[in-house]
Amino acid sequence: MERMPVFIKIEEYNDVLTLMRTVRKKLDEAKETLLKIHDLKNEEDHQLELWQNTLADVEKKVDFISHSLSEPEDV
Repeated sequence: MERMPVFIKIEEYNDVLTLMRTVRKKLDEAKETLLKIHDLKNEEDHQLELWQNTLADVEKKVDFISHSLSEPEDV
């Protein structure tokens, strides 16, 4: 399709500029929101990893205690 010039009435030109500024502002806000969501996800992933490591550590300790209690001690 051939590029044709676009004509806008002078009265509507300022409205179009205002609309374009509004659209740009909304895009910037959306980018900021997406960045915040990404940061929150990274923090959540980090916390989940810490919890998983803590849970694994507690599980090892419980297994050790359980194993120690079930095995007779050699005297």
